[in-house]
This record gives sequence, structure tokens and C-alpha cells, in this order.
Amino acid sequence: MRIDIFSDVICPWCFIGKRRLDKALALRPQPDLQLRWRAFQLNPGMPEEGMDRQAYLAAKFGGAESAQRIYDTVGAAGAREGIAFAFDRIKRTPNTVAAHRLIRFAEARGRQDAVVEALFHAYFLDGRLVGEKPVLAAIAGESGLDASEARAFLDGPEETEAVLAEDAFARRLGIGGVPCFIVDGKYALSGAQEPEAFLPVFDLVAGEAAGAGVAAQG
Repeated sequence: MRIDIFSDVICPWCFIGKRRLDKALALRPQPDLQLRWRAFQLNPGMPEEGMDRQAYLAAKFGGAESAQRIYDTVGAAGAREGIAFAFDRIKRTPNTVAAHRLIRFAEARGRQDAVVEALFHAYFLDGRLVGEKPVLAAIAGESGLDASEARAFLDGPEETEAVLAEDAFARRLGIGGVPCFIVDGKYALSGAQEPEAFLPVFDLVAGEAAGAGVAAQG
């Protein structure tokens, strides 16, 4: 089974969705599972240097008070999944292209899921500046990669066009929000679904695989 997850590292529901997917996989383990994190930008027009957090909240939500009501709901959902969101620690909303590039760098080295987890943790729990290359290189090192190699990669242009193309591809598919989970290239689940929502899809894919195996033997 393959699960492609369109996500952004500054999307709190994506962090929650990751936890709920983990629970679903614990309930229904999938041998030979392939997970791939795919790029989506919540703010594709974000300046490369990012934006002051308060200015961002004013532009996106109409101000800190409106944002607080939304984040109270997100925080309560996160708490149920063991995520202690610390939104007050976030001082700057980043452009996430470099973070998505790091995720692709990690994928080529078998550490993609670890880096995604570390990026969520760094941004939402520690308030780290995940749009800055030195911070991203440090996160790579903390995730079992070579920090110097990651920094050299980030200082170049590699994978930038691929990230932008993947984001554009998601929009052509009709994905307007994340997380979006696509199972075996055929079945899509949008949003931070409860763990139980994944199980019928897992069972459907397993049944199709078993049917294909019987047909092949016949």
C-alpha cells in the first residue's frame, strides 16, 4: 500500500492528521507500506523571508482575536492527540518552499517521515524559524541526516522547481486544503480524519490486492 500525503509544515491540522494516521496504522498495520509526504503551500504567495506573525494573523484571520478562537479549537484537537501546540512561541510565519525541499532531500536518504515529524515539532512546539536554512540544516542533523550536507543542499537550487510543480499538481487535482491522503493513487481522504475513517479504505485496498492475487494465480 502507498499513501501520498499532501501537507504543509505550518498546517496544524496536518500535524494532527499525522498523529491520527499513525493511530490508524496501529489499528490496522500495513506490511510493505510506502508513505510519501508531498508538497503543498498554504501560502504560495508568501515572501521568501516570511512575515511577522501578527501581520500574518491580521491578513489571514482579521487579527489575533479571531485567530485565537480558531487556534483554541485546533489546540483542543491537538491535545486529544498528545500535541501541546504552543502558538504563542511562533514569531514569524515562513515561506515553506525550503522546508519542502528538505523533506525531499530526506526522502532520498530514507529519513522523510522523521524530518516531517521534526519540522512539525520545531514549528508548533518550539516556535523555531523553519523558513531559515540554518534552522532547517540543524533540524536535518537532529533527524539523523548530515547537517552540513543538508545546508549545502539548501544553499543551492535543487528540488525548488520540483516542490513548486508538486504544489501546482495538487491544485490541479482539486486539492484546496490539507492534509489530503491519497491511498494507492485512487482513494482520497481530505482533512485530519479520525483514525477509524482510514480503516475502510485500508480494507478496500487489501481486498483489491487479494482479489488481484487470486486472479493472477487463476
